[in-house]
Amino acid sequence: MSLSFAPRFAIVLVVAILASTCLAGELDVWVGTTTPKGGLSKGIYHARFNPDSGKLTQPELAAEVDSPGFLALNPNGMILYSTGTIGGEPSLVAFRIDGQTLSLTNSQPIGDGGAAHLTTDRTGKVLMSAQYGGGSTAIYPLNDDGSIGPQSELIKHEGGSGVVSGRQDAPHAHWVGTSPDNRFVFVPDLGMDRVMIYRLDVEHADLTPHGFGQCPPGSGPRHMKFHPGGKFIYVLNELEVSVTAFVYDAERGAMTPIQTIPTVSEEAKAKEISVSASEIRVHPSGKFVYAANRGHDTVTAFRIDQATGKLALIECEPIRGGWPRNFSLDPSGKWLLAAGQDSNTIAVFAVDAETGELTYTRTMVMVPTPICVLFGK
Repeated sequence: MSLSFAPRFAIVLVVAILASTCLAGELDVWVGTTTPKGGLSKGIYHARFNPDSGKLTQPELAAEVDSPGFLALNPNGMILYSTGTIGGEPSLVAFRIDGQTLSLTNSQPIGDGGAAHLTTDRTGKVLMSAQYGGGSTAIYPLNDDGSIGPQSELIKHEGGSGVVSGRQDAPHAHWVGTSPDNRFVFVPDLGMDRVMIYRLDVEHADLTPHGFGQCPPGSGPRHMKFHPGGKFIYVLNELEVSVTAFVYDAERGAMTPIQTIPTVSEEAKAKEISVSASEIRVHPSGKFVYAANRGHDTVTAFRIDQATGKLALIECEPIRGGWPRNFSLDPSGKWLLAAGQDSNTIAVFAVDAETGELTYTRTMVMVPTPICVLFGK
């Protein structure tokens, strides 16, 4: 009996080890949402993603919170930050990650309307936010446990380009992020047609104005990303539905425009009621740039000229959903997850490593009004 039991036990043990290995290889996926009154969403959702198979589990509610639109992860991987409303007041919120659920750590009020975007610096010492309605950038020190300290500074942007009436009559800060060396902070401002640049002092949670990068008049810069090599910057223009490529001088903290290319053709835009650009990502290989187009409901792929940084169109791929306010590439660059805010979906696409082309895998999950897709560690 013991002899017959041993092989069966060994088989069970091997299966268990393999299952554990597969589970360990999976990635957390956190989903920020909108929570309108009477809407479907209740807060932040969580799913698991298998980077070998490209399968995404059905997202489940991880934390109840109002308006958790955009999310950011502490570099330690243990704390998740969110925009949100606490007690009726627009705030930044910290959650401790407990497996597939989130536990509220603390929150800090913004004091200038709600944040459109937030991020930590690359060392996890400060948290920063961009306020679209207030037209401002804020910075907060982070405590050793990842909790958020009181706001140390709020800088109001000034003026608007006035090119697009109703959208550019005032500043509208839309995104915030740091340079690869963590010396500078960049804030695309849709209302100003500029990317505002600040020197960053993480020890004192301080921002000092350092200049700006100029985008085309009426373009409405929304989000931006650095090339992995640090030599180029790609700014997504919401209003013009285009991408402006910049050469970046890391020593001076200066950006010089070299190209603006549309993400949707004029002919295609003319057939839609409304088209606006929403999110931009650079492939981890540094070979490709991807940009999402709301209304046209597509993701546009570009090839990067490694010598010049300029872009060339590859394709424009439908997301199989509605109003792609956000999408994300997994760390390997093999997969792209596209969130359809109006369709309540996240669809999975395979990324061709050689051509940059996207292929719909027929994997799609339902999640209410997703507007941020963030891979965990």
